[in-house]
Amino acid sequence: MKLDFDRILDCRSTEGTKWTTYPEDVLPMGIADQDFRAPQLIIDALHARVEQGVYGLQTPPRVLSDLIVDYLAHRHNWEIVPDDIFYLPGVTDGLSLACRAVGKPGDHVLIQTPVYSPFLEAPRKADQVPLFMELTRTESGRYIVDFDQFEDTITDRTSSFLLCSPHNPIGKVFGRQELERTAEICLRKGTVVISDDIHCDLVYSGHTYIPIAKIDPEIAANTITLVAPSKTFNLAGLKFGAAIIQNKTLQERFRQSLDMLSGFPYHISVFAFAGAAAAYQHGEAWLHEMLPYLEHNRDTLHKFVSEELPGIQMRLPEATFLAWLNCRAAEFPTTPADFFLEQARVGLSDGAIYGDGGKGFVRLNFACPRSVLMKALMRMRRALISIQNDT
Repeated sequence: MKLDFDRILDCRSTEGTKWTTYPEDVLPMGIADQDFRAPQLIIDALHARVEQGVYGLQTPPRVLSDLIVDYLAHRHNWEIVPDDIFYLPGVTDGLSLACRAVGKPGDHVLIQTPVYSPFLEAPRKADQVPLFMELTRTESGRYIVDFDQFEDTITDRTSSFLLCSPHNPIGKVFGRQELERTAEICLRKGTVVISDDIHCDLVYSGHTYIPIAKIDPEIAANTITLVAPSKTFNLAGLKFGAAIIQNKTLQERFRQSLDMLSGFPYHISVFAFAGAAAAYQHGEAWLHEMLPYLEHNRDTLHKFVSEELPGIQMRLPEATFLAWLNCRAAEFPTTPADFFLEQARVGLSDGAIYGDGGKGFVRLNFACPRSVLMKALMRMRRALISIQNDT
């Protein structure tokens, strides 16, 4: 099938957060929702569920677990079983639930920054203490882990480490050696890995996503992996996620943590179940067409930044549909995010919200029709030229 990702949808009429955060003259390019229509087979499945006319509380359908098992085996060569899966009202909730499951109040949680902002708050929601360690940014813009610092930052009360894999906002795909070293240190220190893998399907040519839990059984037993179809298929509003846990003791502790959710075990919407099942069963053909479009957007953006946006640098993201723009060399009178909002009418995410190392950066979402992306970039270019002329 040939899908039209160039089609401009009336996203504002949906009253989605991305489009209602700003005035109507602002192009919103920050919040990580796509501006693409979801796969038709998912829409059809939701219509069919509506037509059933009965929307009472629902227990997790067994077929969904089987679909997730099959999807992960087929797409990522990762073998799990249905009993390893625990359902959540989203991956963000899963971060704090997992912290609570593996640690006690007052325990420490290691977080590498810059990172998706809910990571920064997850420990506090579990009555625990965050420990921050900044990723090392090389001259080329590539981020690496200083493993000596990583090990030194872990204390004897560090019950968990929050990993973002693939990484939001820097777009990094961790290699096997990096994951093995991370896992080895955590195993030796008695620290459980909580890995947010929500962007695992959005990986570009030349890179391969590896679930850290897949490396070997001992690492799997020390890992909680969080997944969802929401970023892949633009379903965030359905509020669905899953934790994959391959250790019976951790499973029981996580189940106890889930008990604290209001309405557990009926805390997932009937439509979330329907949409997720359709995504895992029928969404891959759509994904095969969407990924090349995103990759073209990424490359177009990178070329434009390099040639047309003086003072701004961008390294090609290896995954996600999020670009991490370094604006530190540009001379802005305000923060880069405020400058582009006020002078270009483009809404970007301020890098400072992602913790240490994020100041002077902005995050740009390129999961949109290419004409919208170019419109935003031209606005940003004009704003930069204007400020240069003024100086």
